[in-house]
Amino acid sequence: MLSRTADNLYWLSRYVERAECLARILEVTQRLSTLPIATGATNEWESAVATAGCVHAFSEVYDEANEENVTEFLCFSTANPSSIRNCIEMARTNARAVRTALTVEMWDAINGTWLELKRFGNGPSSREEFMRFLRWVQESSLRFDGSAYRTMLRNDSYWFSRLGVFLERADNTARILDVKYHLLLPDKERVGGPLDYFQWAAILRSVSALTAYHWVYKENVQPWLIADLLILKDEMPRSLASCYVNIVENLDKIAKAYGRQGPAQRGARDIRTKLENSRVEEIFQEGLHEFIEDFILANHKLGSAVTEQYLM
Repeated sequence: MLSRTADNLYWLSRYVERAECLARILEVTQRLSTLPIATGATNEWESAVATAGCVHAFSEVYDEANEENVTEFLCFSTANPSSIRNCIEMARTNARAVRTALTVEMWDAINGTWLELKRFGNGPSSREEFMRFLRWVQESSLRFDGSAYRTMLRNDSYWFSRLGVFLERADNTARILDVKYHLLLPDKERVGGPLDYFQWAAILRSVSALTAYHWVYKENVQPWLIADLLILKDEMPRSLASCYVNIVENLDKIAKAYGRQGPAQRGARDIRTKLENSRVEEIFQEGLHEFIEDFILANHKLGSAVTEQYLM
């Protein structure tokens, strides 16, 4: 496979996954901001920008992180490379470049999403319509992901596509956890209080894990158990551990197909081994923020290794 084709497939999947994650973050932020307990002391909209990794770019355009500014910047702004609009447009551009490598169902899913995006114009006119827009983004991503999973031949095209999904998903899950731990809870709010509970529950909803949490732990929401679920549980599809099970598997299949291992395979196995050997008690003892910072950096380095090894 040409490196250019692999690059297009890899980034197509990353952009679709990123758009879905942004929609999930904004949906939860919207719900948190309308809770009766949110009396202006919280900073949900700032946390949404931080989770998306756009603090610097946002501050260059806006002075205040409020509902109107954040939703416009993260959803529809052409000045934000990672806005939902730009993610969908870049995904469609990458898909068009490798049209023959996609199945009919995959092309219809991403092209249909791009065409339908135009009817939203510069943004929904009400909160109700905005929530429908966010649900539409998530459903569109699931439709594309499902079409890829159910129709693609299991070859290097599929493996590079899935590699993009799981590298992006791991980064997003880590950022969501880190932002909750450091930014969302107001200074005067008691840890373990009602606001803390609602925020952690909202984080679980943002990764479709609230039901899974109660199935696994069968008790009230606890921060260390949420960290255990979203970092260390292989059974949780959006956990860091699950993402790296899939990353290692897909990189190994690429290596077998191409006849050699490389820095990407070794880096992925190192991260997977660290997650396997970690315990949530040790993570909290050493610092959840520090653990996640190290993970995000390692995940970014792995993405660079994949690019240098295969996509250039």
